[in-house]
Amino acid sequence: MKRVKVGVVQATPVLFDLEKSVEVVLAWLEKGAAAGCQLLLFPETFLPCYPRGLRFDAVIGRRSEASRAMWLDFWANCVEVDSPEVTRIGEAVRHSGMFVALGVTEREPVGGSLHCSLLYFGPDGRLLGKHRKLKPTGLERYIWGESDGSSLVSFNTGLGKIGGLICWENYMPLARTALYQKGIEIYLAPTADARPSWQATMQHIALEGRCFVLSSNQFVTKADYPNRYQEAIRDEPDIMSRGGSVIISPMGDVLAGPLWDQEGLLTAELDFAELVKSKLDFDCVGHYARHDVFQLSVVGQPDTINVPEQPMSTQ
Repeated sequence: MKRVKVGVVQATPVLFDLEKSVEVVLAWLEKGAAAGCQLLLFPETFLPCYPRGLRFDAVIGRRSEASRAMWLDFWANCVEVDSPEVTRIGEAVRHSGMFVALGVTEREPVGGSLHCSLLYFGPDGRLLGKHRKLKPTGLERYIWGESDGSSLVSFNTGLGKIGGLICWENYMPLARTALYQKGIEIYLAPTADARPSWQATMQHIALEGRCFVLSSNQFVTKADYPNRYQEAIRDEPDIMSRGGSVIISPMGDVLAGPLWDQEGLLTAELDFAELVKSKLDFDCVGHYARHDVFQLSVVGQPDTINVPEQPMSTQ
């Protein structure tokens, strides 16, 4: 059965600087291609950053000029899908020949609302689709909008059936099941959660979905923030995101990572025989599903997108 080499990027963007952060993406694309990866996953909102520790001067019932100024700074460095930055990344993806999933904060071209999104690029550099976070968590709701079922995308590729959820969406059982029903084989979970408990969640999803799970997080320190925000994060620890990126098998075994307290590229070869063997005794949408008792209907979820195959190693 086929084997697929995948990579997970744990890195630091140039916070609040879209142009320089795109350069960081291009550098990691080169590293992933050099390592022989066929699929590469970047962290949640790698462009322009995850604004951890910033409060945006949030007070219920009142906004301030300080909050609007911080919002403008973040907004100005976010990504529009139809933009020179995405075109440039797509060209680099085409040169690499990999399937790439990149976490961004996406800016609506009309109106200007922001979404926490995962962009999917095919090996030809084409933007295949995107997933928008269904439910931002906590104060994230202040800066990001919500999405709907049309964002629960999945892709049938030569590498396997691919899809994913962002950060705490992975705590939403019905969102996970919506993807399991699509037959996901490689499950992507970009995140900003650097707690050790996140590892248990990733193992649970691998075991529950009987799928390979890739989780990618940023490594960020206080020193990585611009000088203009050092006062705002003065009470934060020196290491603000430890990372914890990881690759897990359908039986819950850790294939690579977790990686802590540094940047790096995790790689693993996925043996698809393990997918089949794992379903001998459990298949959450098959023989273990009890369709006579439970049914899930997802409003607006699109059909799986078929993507032309690309060369891969086989056994």
